[in-house]
Amino acid sequence: MTNDLALAWDIRVAALLPRLPSRIRRGIEWLRLPSRRWLRTPCAILLIMGGMFSILPVLGLWMLPLGLALLAEDVPGIKPVLERVACWCVRTWHRVRSTTPG
Repeated sequence: MTNDLALAWDIRVAALLPRLPSRIRRGIEWLRLPSRRWLRTPCAILLIMGGMFSILPVLGLWMLPLGLALLAEDVPGIKPVLERVACWCVRTWHRVRSTTPG
């Protein structure tokens, strides 16, 4: 089941990448290459730390999931958790959208 969730996370990321602007997409694809681990891990840690200080300007809560997604490339146990959270977010979003008038 864990491998299925990790695979589902990889599929989710692959499906979302084409929806990004080309410059950002190319940057993320470059950073996700296996040879970029030396850069990806410190970037992920800095993004997670920045997300924890989201009360400050510029730093925001958006940094936390991005840092976790980058870290998931190198830490195997994170992908299944992120996939569960993503599924929960999608279900919640659909439930809220279906109950909201207008």
